[in-house]
Amino acid sequence: MTATATRSNTIDKHAATLAELEQFFGSGVFTCSTFLDQTRIHVPADRAFEILARLKESHGFAMLVELGGVDYLGYPGRSRPRYEIVYIILNLDTTERLIVRAALADSPSPEIASVVPLWPGANWMEREVYDMYGVRFLGHPDLRRILMPEEFTAFPLRKDYPLRGRGERHNFTRIARSDS
Repeated sequence: MTATATRSNTIDKHAATLAELEQFFGSGVFTCSTFLDQTRIHVPADRAFEILARLKESHGFAMLVELGGVDYLGYPGRSRPRYEIVYIILNLDTTERLIVRAALADSPSPEIASVVPLWPGANWMEREVYDMYGVRFLGHPDLRRILMPEEFTAFPLRKDYPLRGRGERHNFTRIARSDS
């Protein structure tokens, strides 16, 4: 099978879903692309929650497989906003898998609505993205650090964070091992 035929089959698999989304939200609300047999929907951050809710409730995407963040600072040829939140969702009945990408502007505190009301398992994933990138998830039930100590003030996966850190290690409380 050729690459063009594979790409066509991937889009065809999602054609009904994408057509209904466009009819429901109107044209131009999202864009669609395909890469390596993966269909990606690019949505504005302020509409991400309602589009994801529609995909879950009306199209059977009941499982949030992954939620992650990307920082495109300094990415060559990139004219889009600096941050993206990436949701990978799965329809368990049809095995359709969609990637939904929401672009966030470069600001000191980027924000997007939490999807914990849709998928409770997003709780820890959103906390991880907050901890590493500084993206605030509005409406999150317990948005606090999950990997770094509470007194850590930076976000280590941002591209402007120095590779060797900022000398924070000496400020952390030392945890002693117990020999029990």
